Parts: sequence; C-alpha cells; structure tokens
Amino acid sequence: MSLATPVLPTARLRLRPFTDADADSLFALHSSAYVMRYWDSPPWNERARSERFIAMCKKFADEGTGARVAIDRASDGAFVGWCSLTEWNPDYRSASLGYCLGDAMWGHGYATEAVHALLRWAFDTLDLNRVQAEADTRNVASARVLEKIGFVREGTLREDCVVNGDVSDTWVFGLIRREWQPSTMPH
Repeated sequence: MSLATPVLPTARLRLRPFTDADADSLFALHSSAYVMRYWDSPPWNERARSERFIAMCKKFADEGTGARVAIDRASDGAFVGWCSLTEWNPDYRSASLGYCLGDAMWGHGYATEAVHALLRWAFDTLDLNRVQAEADTRNVASARVLEKIGFVREGTLREDCVVNGDVSDTWVFGLIRREWQPSTMPH
C-alpha cells in the first residue's frame, strides 16, 4: 500500500514531504545536544544520519506504514522541524505521534499547530481511532503541547530509557478519535 505523504498548510506553517535538500537542516536539528536532551538516542555526530532519516521517510510513505513531514514557517520558508505518524496499524486504526523542533522555534505554538494539522489528517483522512505519543517526564513543555491538543496522560514507563548513562522515565499519552476536538485548535 502506498500512501502519499501529505502537504498540509496551516495559518503559519507548511507541512510537506522531506527532500534531499533538507539534509543539512535536519542534521543541524538532530546534532544539537540541547534539542536532543530528552530523546531516547544521543545527538547525531555524522551527516549521513540525516540522509538515512530522509530515506526512511520515503520508505514509510511507500510502504504505507507512516508519514514523517518537514515543517517550514510559511512567512519565510525557514525549517522549523518535523512531525510524524508512524507504527500505523490498520487493524487497530492506530499510530504513534512524534515531533522535533529546533530550539529557536520553541515557545511560538508551532509544535501545537503542526501536530494539530497532522492529527486532523490522521483522523479525517486515515480514519484512525487512536494516536499515542510519548515524552520524557522531564520534558514538561512537550507534555503541555500534547495535553493542550487533547491527549490524556495514561501512564509512566519507569526507567524506560538509558541514553549516555542517563536513566529516564517516559510518559505515555493517548488521544482517542471520539475525544478529538479539531474545532478548538487553529487550522
């Protein structure tokens, strides 16, 4: 099953498929120790990682197993970051949400706006019933983004990750289709 990766415009952003031209911006994002401090993997130290990431984005779309899209600011085309729906399960009508934005883009509502657009597509076009997301328990800002959109914190995975010797817990969030309120968010 092939499912085209969407282009989703919002009031201030444009979500679009990744291209090879995004490799440098993607590497800058994922090589930042500050941005990656709550991730379940260390910062990238080789540019080839961004090329593999982009190849995986295309594979998700070709196989119909997910969508990972670049986020650009509409006003100037600046690369903001990315968001994704992966681990699609057509039988359960579920997927996992992920996102990563550059630290200069934090605090402007871009994550909320981008994730909202992706969720609208997930529930309206893909007919998903459940979307799950995870966040390091130290990443309170990410938890706020998820809760603002309507996700419910469902539990904690204790000592779920060990990155560079640092042990951390993970919150699990879920959003059910019947609880999704698209009219309360910007489009």
